[in-house]
Amino acid sequence: MSRLQLALNVNDLDESVAFYSRLFGAEPAKRRPGYANFAVAQPPLKLVLIENPGQGGSLNHLGVEVPDTDAVNAEQNRLAAHGFATADERESTCCYAKQDKFWVQNTPNGEQWEIYTVLADSQTFSAVPRGEAVGCCSSTPTSSSQAVTDSCC
Repeated sequence: MSRLQLALNVNDLDESVAFYSRLFGAEPAKRRPGYANFAVAQPPLKLVLIENPGQGGSLNHLGVEVPDTDAVNAEQNRLAAHGFATADERESTCCYAKQDKFWVQNTPNGEQWEIYTVLADSQTFSAVPRGEAVGCCSSTPTSSSQAVTDSCC
């Protein structure tokens, strides 16, 4: 199963969790400090809430969650055949999960799209301490040939 991911910046995580719990009739699938995600059955959606005071209501990033690494690879190959550049991340730790993923580069409006699968749960938000990351869930590689260095969701 694949599902669309929508990651939102929120001012107050508790308030946002209460709102989205009522809106979708579901409790968070995962809740950690400054972070919550919902695995909504209908419509098929992974809703991620990232506490970012002062940025509430803005888009953090978009994604497509796929069932396994083979599906990540297939999507990356499909997009490469269409001329899309990607920034590869394998066994990365972000959003309290170990993931295999890639970020689509050079989107027309600067939106950040990731294609990913969750490999395992993690007790940490990212491999880099949260305060040290340049920007959470950022798809900005240090060069066009390097993998993303500061993504976390």
